[in-house]
Amino acid sequence: MTVASHLHELRRKHESLSDMVEQAQRSPATDDLKIAELKKQKLRLKEEIGRLSRA
Repeated sequence: MTVASHLHELRRKHESLSDMVEQAQRSPATDDLKIAELKKQKLRLKEEIGRLSRA
């Protein structure tokens, strides 16, 4: 897998997590811990994308 394709996949996953967070925040039945975990995953992906983009 090339760096460019890996970055593309990471960005796709980041966008997917964004959608999941947005949906979870709209749903009153969603646990706050679940939302926090999704946000942590999203942040880890963002950091990885930034690290790979600078390399």
